[in-house]
Amino acid sequence: MKILLYLEGENFLRKSGIGRAILHQKRALDIAGVDYTTDPHDDFDIAHINTYGIKSLMLIFRAKRMGKKVICHGHSTMEDFRNSFVGSNVLAPLVKKYLTFLYSQADMIITPTDYSKKLIASYGVKAPIVAISNGIDLSKYKKSTVKELAFKQHFDIKDGEKVVMCAALYFKRKGIDDFVAVAKRMPDVRFIWFGETNLWTVPGWVRRLVKKNHPSNAEFPGYIKGDIYEGAMTASDAFFFPSHEETEGIVVLEALASDQNVVARDIPVYAGWLDNSAATLVKTNDDFVSALSDTISGKIDKRDRGYQVAESRSIENISTLLVAAYTRLLNQQ
Repeated sequence: MKILLYLEGENFLRKSGIGRAILHQKRALDIAGVDYTTDPHDDFDIAHINTYGIKSLMLIFRAKRMGKKVICHGHSTMEDFRNSFVGSNVLAPLVKKYLTFLYSQADMIITPTDYSKKLIASYGVKAPIVAISNGIDLSKYKKSTVKELAFKQHFDIKDGEKVVMCAALYFKRKGIDDFVAVAKRMPDVRFIWFGETNLWTVPGWVRRLVKKNHPSNAEFPGYIKGDIYEGAMTASDAFFFPSHEETEGIVVLEALASDQNVVARDIPVYAGWLDNSAATLVKTNDDFVSALSDTISGKIDKRDRGYQVAESRSIENISTLLVAAYTRLLNQQ
């Protein structure tokens, strides 16, 4: 069995959750000892398509002509396209039609959660849909003094200084306006937003929010990976994720794997795998301020249960589920 893992527009998507997801797929197949390629001109048995562009669609058609099985990964929905780029809300219904057409070409769809499975099924897609988490590499997010020092030195974090972090693109969907509003109400805490988006692709108010319309304790350092980012995950006082819509939320898994307290918006995607025993899920800015204050002060500590959730979605566990899905598909006549 040989799998083609395909990611169109890698340079554009490497900073996104989809970019992280394909890295997790590679790691999962390495663990399982399953051969894979990223070159669509190689031989393969299953094409596992992670993207939605014209090249992805053409590859699906070519694979089908060759008699190969095709999996489309349901990373995206109309719902999580809204409130992102300029014009996204106008284009959302067209995106839904296109995704429905593309997903309908697949022999199987893999999507990260039961929530995204229900959304895709509601579009009228008839292909089998399997919910398998994007997974998390637990070893990568273990507490490290070296990584924490790299984070603290990079941001000049003083002893006793309180830090709340987030990681996301510059989208309204990600709750960037609420992140700034909450930071404004907690001036003694540093709020650091990891991640970036080309500012000319997002609405003007988001651009201005990132450039100047935020309090001095809110920081937007851009896309940072490696030791600094991983050190921030373990050394911060809380991970704050006010996103309105996700198909899973890989950064939430990263925070849980970092043994970090998570404060997030209570949205449907978490149903069935993340609840208030493992993270603090609330809905309003008042609740965010209260939850973050209680977390920073030590009144709330859900790290042990949160880490157990990350363990349940480890790359090792996901590897087994992925291989089972591939095998089931190959055995279908």
